[in-house]
Amino acid sequence: MNEIIRQIEAEQLKSEIADFRIGDTVKVYGKIKEGNRERIQVFEGIVIKRQGGSNRETFTVRKISNGIGVEKTWPLHSPNVEKIEVVRHGKARRAKLNYLRGRVGKAAKVKALVK
Repeated sequence: MNEIIRQIEAEQLKSEIADFRIGDTVKVYGKIKEGNRERIQVFEGIVIKRQGGSNRETFTVRKISNGIGVEKTWPLHSPNVEKIEVVRHGKARRAKLNYLRGRVGKAAKVKALVK
């Protein structure tokens, strides 16, 4: 039974995924359905967490819109995620950046990773 489930999940995995980590600023191109039309909307923000594995893996992106924090959780292998584009790599020493929720302005920034 386990082998059958693994086989089905392997078929649903995306082949090309952008290499991004916690603290990176990313642009997520998501498909939005409005009635009978479909369009792509860009959501740009900092990745505050990435969890799960296989085809159940999700990541949460946070941005500040009009002074209000907005978070969106995306399934990594979803067909509704067109592509993920890394804008800037960030230096994070934690697995989850939940502390950013309580910060505003410059305090909510993550240092840029210098390679």
